[in-house]
Amino acid sequence: MSTKEKEQQQPFLTDVQTLRERARKSLEKGAVTEGYGMDPEKTIEILQAVLATEIVCVLRYTMHAVAAAGISSDSVREEFAQHAREEQEHMMACAERINQLGGRPNFNPEGLASRSASQYGKADNLVEMIKENLIAERIACEHYRELIRFFGDKDTTTRVMLERILGNEEEHANDMHDLLVAHEGRPMLQK
Repeated sequence: MSTKEKEQQQPFLTDVQTLRERARKSLEKGAVTEGYGMDPEKTIEILQAVLATEIVCVLRYTMHAVAAAGISSDSVREEFAQHAREEQEHMMACAERINQLGGRPNFNPEGLASRSASQYGKADNLVEMIKENLIAERIACEHYRELIRFFGDKDTTTRVMLERILGNEEEHANDMHDLLVAHEGRPMLQK
């Protein structure tokens, strides 16, 4: 039987009576219904690592916003502070998604570095701070692209959240690249 024949045999939409019956089952699962295409525990495990990554990014950007020094540091400090606020928004979105799936977001600082894809860093000067943040943003971009492909249509809510975060992380990477070019005086990307 061809795919087209299978599609014609199965209705596109579930009838309302079936939806109502399914909704009444397993109320303890909250938003996780029969139509959820992933293992919620696996999704929560993945999102705990995403949450840790975002927490580390908030901490790193915050530290850099405080510690950045030098003659041209004011605008960079503000950029770091803005990125810290945006990373905190990512952190909260991720924590809320974990909660929706029935998990408890792990904000425990113990083991945070080992759960995170990003690193806190040890930059001593403005250019090193910018580089650390650019590296972290590049890691985040690749990580989120992989996760977006992984979730695909099996968990569209998580995928859409990650797509939104990815767009912001790409903007952050571009900002850090521009700051690096401005402070090192040479273009990094081929135009």
